Amino acid sequence: MFEAIQRARLDFPILNSMANDRPLVFLDSAASSQKPQCVMDAMTAYYQHSHANVHRGLYQLSERATQAYEEARKAVQQFINAKYTHEIIFTKGTTESINLVASSFASLLKAGDEILISEMEHHSNIVPWQMLCEKTGAILQVIPITDQGELDWETFTRLVSKKVKLLAITHISNVLGTVNPIHSLIEVAHAYNIPVLIDGAQAAPHMALDVQTLNCEFYTFSAHKMYGPTGIGVLYGKEEWLHQLPPYQGGGSMIETVSFEKTTYAGLPQKFEAGTPPIAEAVGLHRAIKYLNQWGLEQIQAYEHYLLTYLETELKKIPSLRIYGQAPEKASVVSFALENIHPHDIATILDHEGIAVRAGHHCAMPLMRRFKVPAMARASLAFYNNREDIEALCRGLEKVKTIMVAEHV
Repeated sequence: MFEAIQRARLDFPILNSMANDRPLVFLDSAASSQKPQCVMDAMTAYYQHSHANVHRGLYQLSERATQAYEEARKAVQQFINAKYTHEIIFTKGTTESINLVASSFASLLKAGDEILISEMEHHSNIVPWQMLCEKTGAILQVIPITDQGELDWETFTRLVSKKVKLLAITHISNVLGTVNPIHSLIEVAHAYNIPVLIDGAQAAPHMALDVQTLNCEFYTFSAHKMYGPTGIGVLYGKEEWLHQLPPYQGGGSMIETVSFEKTTYAGLPQKFEAGTPPIAEAVGLHRAIKYLNQWGLEQIQAYEHYLLTYLETELKKIPSLRIYGQAPEKASVVSFALENIHPHDIATILDHEGIAVRAGHHCAMPLMRRFKVPAMARASLAFYNNREDIEALCRGLEKVKTIMVAEHV
């Protein structure tokens, strides 16, 4: 059924490498995905044949680099179906995109206003809002989650009010894999004229996005989680909101005129892109988008759901293993624990078997406290994974149990 898409694995050279003298089994794509050869080739070709600074030079090389950079912006616009290319702001990543909005939003807040987030947020969608609240006197409100890992809808509807000036919520939990009901959340928020920012870092690699259908005010994601390079991310903002917000940083490119008496700012998107941008990274992101489109997000999502179902089925066969997050709508992320075995020990022993999983608080310490654990182990899938990777993980977990039991005898 999925024979064709399984050939994608051949496009990722690193998956043919060894780890601790074992074939690498990479199950940490939620942290950062591996890169296909075509992305690496595109960036190398840019540096070899087209590199110059953009938007400034009148010579051909600069014009070629500018064209490549702006073509990447156009590709992102089409990828998420934004209305205009100037609604696409390039940043360092999701974290900077959220910080940009949080910093600029300070001009719109007063003491007593509220920012609404959830208990399942990544630190990147918690700390910037805390900093904003400290600066403005606004109040941070938190939507709790259920034992299944879903938003507590009743509490959410109770927290929504005219005091709330922004809802900032993750599309997919990086820990639980929960796919939040974004359309419904936005609909409720908009009934109170509340703008919505979506942290889409975990969604962009795994599902087709349409920001016009979503009708959110802001959407953020990172290239490195969607088979592109590190160092570049995206902030989508509705045109009217980007016009309202003041610049996040000052410097070159984001200005129209500068004097010692007054500076006027450039229009969108340059207004939010101070300094030399990540040009080669934009080229890499553009190629990653082409690569994703080649396979199709719908096909990728279907295959990853198949892998997720198989992974959870096999993990549930292991005695004393607990899976955290059992929402009906999930992406390909599974966090788990083995009874009386620290997640760091799990990850360390699996590493000796060539298996890469993540262990720790996953930049979600409030969520760890919600489940009363110091850490979790996490296996996250991409469409370059297969059933053999999952079977290797399960064999590795049985070895973890054997080793840890022997150590305590």
